[in-house]
Amino acid sequence: MKLKLGIPKGSLQEASLGLFRRAGYEITVNPRSYFPASDDEEMECMLIRAQEMARYVEDGILDCGLTGRDWVLENQAEVTAVADLIYAKQTLGRVRWVLAVPERSPFQNVKDLEGKIIATELVKVTERYLGERGVKAKVEFSWGATEVKPPVLADAIVEVTETGSSLRANGLRIIETVLESNTQFIANHTAWRDAWKRSKMETIVMLLRGAIEAAGKVGLMLNVRRADLDAVLAVLPALKRPTVSNLSDPDWVAVNTVIEEKTVREIIPRLKAANAQGIVEYPLNKIVV
Repeated sequence: MKLKLGIPKGSLQEASLGLFRRAGYEITVNPRSYFPASDDEEMECMLIRAQEMARYVEDGILDCGLTGRDWVLENQAEVTAVADLIYAKQTLGRVRWVLAVPERSPFQNVKDLEGKIIATELVKVTERYLGERGVKAKVEFSWGATEVKPPVLADAIVEVTETGSSLRANGLRIIETVLESNTQFIANHTAWRDAWKRSKMETIVMLLRGAIEAAGKVGLMLNVRRADLDAVLAVLPALKRPTVSNLSDPDWVAVNTVIEEKTVREIIPRLKAANAQGIVEYPLNKIVV
């Protein structure tokens, strides 16, 4: 049996392939093909735009796939949301679809856009957002370069952002958040009820989550005299508690822990000052909790 998996083509593609690589799956993309090769013989991959992924999963063309929660809502797709995977194109975080207007415009909130034109790729979600707030505005589908449309081609836009830098660079300011979204692993209902496919998907999700959990973290190993152990442990943060193991010399123990990589340069000197020895820093691919 094979699991038919959709990989998002476009802005999420490289981040997704990197995540799978850290999770232990080597997926190789041929620029001339929409069918990447996988080193897992039980998995068959296809590149599909995130905007369309949910529809193909719902129809059973794909058993499962990765896409944004935003596009599941936009397509009103009937799929199983297996897991939230908190990563985006640039960061390990969520994204926001925001209502933005030109910096110098008089608009301060969504109510001010009554009768105006709003450009966006996320048409249905935007229309529902306006309807819930009693605002009647014309929502136009944007084929791209949405940030350049106000004020000539539209009065406002609803656009996705991670940091807001692109909006600011185009002279726009955010007035409201329409939707917060993140990557989701979704499955076809029938495939999810299949025991073999469900087990396969759960394994993939576990390893992907482990890869996300390990991002930005490193492992530390060190040796310390028992007499200095409390001082060393006082320096070390950990996911739960550091692992302390006996060594052949009864006066010494080994300590193993996980810390944020950005704190290493501060912690290692403090460990050395607390009489830790043989300090080893090593990279992590996955942390399965």
